[in-house]
Amino acid sequence: MIKQPNVVLGNDELLVTMGRKGEILGLFYPRRDHAQHVEESLACIHTGERLLWTNDNEWHSIQNYIEDTNIVSTKLYHDSGIRISILDLVHPDVPVLIRRFKVQSQQKISGKFFYYSNFDVGETSKKNSGFCDSEARLLAQYWQDYYIGIYALPEFTEWQVGKAMDTIWWTNSKYDMEDGKLQRNKEDIGNINNAAGWDLELEADESNEFVIFIGAASSRSLLYKRMRELSKLPLEQIFEKTREYWVMWLSKKHVLKMPGIEGYNNLRQELFNAYNRALLMLYLLNDREYGSFVAAPEFDSNFEKCGGYGFCWNRDTSELVLALKHSGYPEYCDRFFKWCIRTQLPDGSWFQRYWLNGDIAPSWGNFDYSTQIDETGSTLHAMDVYYRILEGLKKVEFLEEVWVSVLRAAEYLMKRTKSGLHESCMDLWETYYGIFTYTNSSIYAGLMGASHLAEENGESGMARRWKKRAEFIKQATIDRFWLQEGYFAKGIIHEKLDKTLDASVLGAYIPFGMISPKDPVERDMILFLIENIQKKLSIPINTGYGIKRYENDTYIDGNPWVVTTLWLSEVMFAFVLDLPNGKEGPYAEEVKKLTDEGIKFLRWALAGATSTGLLPEQVDKSTGKPAWAIPLGWSSSLMLDNIILFDKICRRNAGSHE
Repeated sequence: MIKQPNVVLGNDELLVTMGRKGEILGLFYPRRDHAQHVEESLACIHTGERLLWTNDNEWHSIQNYIEDTNIVSTKLYHDSGIRISILDLVHPDVPVLIRRFKVQSQQKISGKFFYYSNFDVGETSKKNSGFCDSEARLLAQYWQDYYIGIYALPEFTEWQVGKAMDTIWWTNSKYDMEDGKLQRNKEDIGNINNAAGWDLELEADESNEFVIFIGAASSRSLLYKRMRELSKLPLEQIFEKTREYWVMWLSKKHVLKMPGIEGYNNLRQELFNAYNRALLMLYLLNDREYGSFVAAPEFDSNFEKCGGYGFCWNRDTSELVLALKHSGYPEYCDRFFKWCIRTQLPDGSWFQRYWLNGDIAPSWGNFDYSTQIDETGSTLHAMDVYYRILEGLKKVEFLEEVWVSVLRAAEYLMKRTKSGLHESCMDLWETYYGIFTYTNSSIYAGLMGASHLAEENGESGMARRWKKRAEFIKQATIDRFWLQEGYFAKGIIHEKLDKTLDASVLGAYIPFGMISPKDPVERDMILFLIENIQKKLSIPINTGYGIKRYENDTYIDGNPWVVTTLWLSEVMFAFVLDLPNGKEGPYAEEVKKLTDEGIKFLRWALAGATSTGLLPEQVDKSTGKPAWAIPLGWSSSLMLDNIILFDKICRRNAGSHE
């Protein structure tokens, strides 16, 4: 089942995704990619007459993050006058989700508060075991060395451990709540679910609180210890510790100034908020042990409509770690490039995608024709970009560490580009096989980066050889793919030139720098690219325009993407900064136009975010709401890049040299 979240929260071991009404959609432990332990987990109220599930359409919700944190507030309103306020946080040090439910009613209630869970511990419903320790007041499910437990304050007074199956419906915890009482079965095995219950006696306008601890552990004894120790601490103390953790982590960020934009209607505050949210979200997609990132929390684990997103792609992650470096967090580059050295294949390339620990993930890129050569090009390029930023001993040590990996990757790219165009492979959208402008651009950048690193390492012969091939690739790409209509063709598919306009051809400039505004001819090429992409790929929605991937795109109904829209705005901002003299020079009119248009695209992307500020992959072209992967790391990294570039434009215009 496809489950798209509205919020994510977690710590280094636990990642939790939730819907708009506080229902848990995903509970990932101990990694972001495995295992996902929950099918359903949410609260409900028995009013004395009927059961009200908190994810029903009858409830209206308001959901937001507590400022500068990954702590979530959800407020639910029911037409009957019942109000539920939910505060959700994950303890910064242990994999325990803490949920405070405050229930209030305008009318008297004599009923029950229930908390229901259907756990697939170990990412399987088969051979799970469950029990209720009535003395410790702990509900637990386990499979091998995965344990998921529920503890509460006040202690629950009734419970059920039953079969999550219609064939044995009379034991099923979900059905057991319908009459307002639970059977108190203590243990079961197989496909099971569980529920805990409390009396709910409220006079009009009174309130009651229930605090639910959902913890994960690798053993039964550790689960008991975690629940016992955490439950001793005042919730206010845990909240403050968690809030302080996120605020302190954000305090390391590169400080934005954005002088002189007062005329843009709250834009400054909108971008400050988006900057913070993108940073906080990217923390949650990262595996601290290995240095890798999931593209997004998995929401289509059965590959019903796509190939899944809960894996690490070198291409995406190379952009993420550089964006984080520019934002003040260099440690992500350090860890990721160590991961790259370890995961590089024997032929010098990188695979389509990986599990976070570096194991090869499910793939349709197992052969030379179906690999994605841009994964290797983008990784080499990112290594060089990072190297250029480093200074002193750190710079020397990094080159020493990556040199063999660089050598092997560059020779792989040489082997696959003898004609100046790469051999047939899969494109970055994982849709077409052929030869592509984007992939050629990534290879150009990879070989130019490798050439620079070789020169720095005293290998001038290799440096000249790799640079010569990169220049050959650039010329071949321009000769074969640049069209008189003013844009790069997608590439060659089925041995024929495909003139489809694809937003990814922007990669020839950003991020790969194969063409540059510093060259007058190439400057015009970039402007033609921008103009044609706006003309041919724009889709009107949310009082603006989003950019779809390519002409006649049918994936998920051909929606505009946040990725491609922010890619275009980044090109606009980078172009402005590459032009001399800024707003006072001969290009003043062009600078103003591109800056204003870039701002419009930024705002369009923010308008398509979730109510909590998470950036999706796409925006639904009919409703204007977030679509498909939520949140997408690539979207957030592009937002960071855009904001940092825009900050530089503002500073330059204001004459600031900070």
